[in-house]
Amino acid sequence: MLSDAVRTELADELARAENDRVAIDPLVARYPEIDVVDAYEIQLINIRRRLDSGARVVGHKVGLSSKAMQQMMGVDEPDYGHLLAEMQVFEDVPVEAGRYLFPRVEVEVGFVLGADLPGADCTEEDVLAATVAYAPAIELIDSRIKDWNIGLCDTISDNASSAGYVLGPERVAPKDIDIKAIDAVLTRNGEVVAEGRSDAVLGDPVIAVAWLARKVASFGVRLKKGDVVLPGSCTRAIDARPGDQFLAEFAGLGSVRLHFT
Repeated sequence: MLSDAVRTELADELARAENDRVAIDPLVARYPEIDVVDAYEIQLINIRRRLDSGARVVGHKVGLSSKAMQQMMGVDEPDYGHLLAEMQVFEDVPVEAGRYLFPRVEVEVGFVLGADLPGADCTEEDVLAATVAYAPAIELIDSRIKDWNIGLCDTISDNASSAGYVLGPERVAPKDIDIKAIDAVLTRNGEVVAEGRSDAVLGDPVIAVAWLARKVASFGVRLKKGDVVLPGSCTRAIDARPGDQFLAEFAGLGSVRLHFT
């Protein structure tokens, strides 16, 4: 467990790394005593600062939602980060790769909430009842830690490596598609670079969203009507380079594009 002073110091480092685009050494290497509670508190320090400066929370993302990633990190549950309005990018507006340190993209089925979710007792049924639509999504992830050399507490502290997200135009109601059987294909500059299916996320992305609602409740946070929730990637993360044009296509759900300059 870290002191409040050290938590604040590490939050300062991460904020500077993002602003200056100069990566820092892993936190877990320098502070082996850091734990998950420390990491979430560091994340929240920077989120509160951004909210105080006018930012707005528009949703959350789940990370480490595949069993393979959990095994790699030595954990038995996912992690989460905040999505801010300023993090949204758009299909028709190219994104400058130089805004980020080590950008990567992930393919996700986004949830759009039409009602608030319960907190500590949220169930999968609650999630389905509150979800107004699924949407094709690409999450733009980045790490303020050098060379993506991250442990669990590094990525949690770093807002779960969040950087941006884009939603495609299509919206499909939960009753009209099997959320566990959506095939996804990601192309980069016309070449297929990743393929997966929605059940790569804990066997069912709805499970990830219910977990998220319960988890954030312990930090005094709720998932609310209008929020976007990214439950985790259907595919492995792919590096994004200047000039890359990505297209993610989802069976029965449409597509979404992201272009880097």
